[in-house]
Amino acid sequence: MVRQNRFKPRNEDTFFPLKNTFQTKGKLYCLEEPWVMGVINCTPDSFYKSSRVSGNNREVLEKAVQMAKQGARIIDIGGYSSRPNADYISEEEELNRVVSVIEIIRHELPEVLISVDTFRHQVAKEAVSAGADLVNDISGGELDGEMIETVGTLGVPYICMHMRGNPNTMQHLTEYEDIETEIMGYFSKKLEDCKKAGIKDVILDLGFGFAKTMEQNYRLVRSLDYFSTLPCLLLAGISRKSMVYKLLECSPEEALNGTTALNMALLMEGAQLLRVHDVKEAIETIKIYKQLYI
Repeated sequence: MVRQNRFKPRNEDTFFPLKNTFQTKGKLYCLEEPWVMGVINCTPDSFYKSSRVSGNNREVLEKAVQMAKQGARIIDIGGYSSRPNADYISEEEELNRVVSVIEIIRHELPEVLISVDTFRHQVAKEAVSAGADLVNDISGGELDGEMIETVGTLGVPYICMHMRGNPNTMQHLTEYEDIETEIMGYFSKKLEDCKKAGIKDVILDLGFGFAKTMEQNYRLVRSLDYFSTLPCLLLAGISRKSMVYKLLECSPEEALNGTTALNMALLMEGAQLLRVHDVKEAIETIKIYKQLYI
């Protein structure tokens, strides 16, 4: 089957994306090609050790600067690990981890967009005040009932991910009658909630690895273009996850090659943003994808 490409020029007889723009804080951005989001985890326990940084702002800034030079358009800052059985941290501790980091990156890298990876509305609010441009919520508002309404007041895009339960229970919630249909229903309801809250731009993340088995994850990769019927950008985050390293029988540290291969497949299926730990390799993947398909 020939896949439809969301980035081919209008003058070709092919599908063109209904949605390839977003606004944040009054500024419009257009994705004429896929973008890369670089991940910085201000946590001591994220699943991939090399993505962790200490509370040292200089170390965080150096990593952000490197990602920006390599081509990342968005830097994603998280202060609460979402890996299974991660330690609980208080809202105060999460704020301590992310707010000062966002402030220094905003000051030193004014042209780079910053997203805050949080499921707490108060963290989202203070992060945006500190300079964040997007809110990235793994729970789609399920873990904090005030999240969607709060984002609606902030004037920034909302990255809405599909997940069942929470990081400690999600691996036991993987039974679906029809996974594509159920996730589509979930997103349709979330888009209604976001519209009512005044959120103008929603970016969808299928939540690879969250309440899905390995087989379900790969099924969703193959059917990613099914979700392109929704008027939203599609973000894919599979970087060094267990769906890669368990299949290849290696560790997260050895999963870069598999991640790169899978990112190419996701681009071919319609992903417009890649959330990654390794920006240089993702940018190279996009260059090859563009040479072949755009």
